[in-house]
Amino acid sequence: MNTSTSSNGSLLAFFVLVVVLIIPFWGFGAITGLQLGPGIPVAALGAFCPMLAALILVYRENKRAGVVALLKRSFDVKRIKDKRWYAPLLLILPVATVLSFWVLRLSGVAVPAPRIAIVPTLALCVAAFILALGEELGWSGYAIDPMQARWGALGASLLLGLIWAVYHYIGLVQAHRSVEWIAWWTLATVALRVIMVWLFNNTGRSVFGMALIHMTANVSWQLFPIQGSYFDYRVFGPILAVVAAIVVIVWGPGMQGWHQRTSRALTGH
Repeated sequence: MNTSTSSNGSLLAFFVLVVVLIIPFWGFGAITGLQLGPGIPVAALGAFCPMLAALILVYRENKRAGVVALLKRSFDVKRIKDKRWYAPLLLILPVATVLSFWVLRLSGVAVPAPRIAIVPTLALCVAAFILALGEELGWSGYAIDPMQARWGALGASLLLGLIWAVYHYIGLVQAHRSVEWIAWWTLATVALRVIMVWLFNNTGRSVFGMALIHMTANVSWQLFPIQGSYFDYRVFGPILAVVAAIVVIVWGPGMQGWHQRTSRALTGH
């Protein structure tokens, strides 16, 4: 069975269902005005909506076997044959975050020095990984393969990145983010999805790998002084856009080229 699971499913049904599932969280946030933390809207609790949407559709298509196959991809570490890919999975976002920190410092912004406690940081990583799986089992485990088949790797990553961004807009508005902030955040989000699809294709289509890099994105933001309050997407967004551009220039924008490189990475030839 094809564990990408959505080859016979409807992408439109998936995205519509994701929106339907998160509406209660948007409504609760609008009614209560509550936030889970600084800059974290109640809608963040809807992180599992992509996973739930994928599981509903997979069950309709393949019943229990399809559900089990999708959930097993949460820890599909065996797909990452070349362990060197763990370096970009775990380091791209932290390095970009550190670079943005120094750019801010050099530009005269008085960013406080970060204070990182080991135990709380480990707990944050665990929580962020679980929430990341809630999204990536849908975005990467269900949607991205048929999207690449239709629009190629670059087209699919740009489209999914934009959908991913728009999906968060209501929550960001409820967190009182400005239009300018959301615009720069969107640039970073779309660029990140391009990077993620590149890594996805070169790690044997590992959902676990995508949850790892998704985790590092949220942890890096939260560890930035102070709980991300100094995090500036006007700096971070262009940095990720440059990384994404390098990926496209070096690896090529077409799905075929990406899959040829994936095959070499997996076989060692």
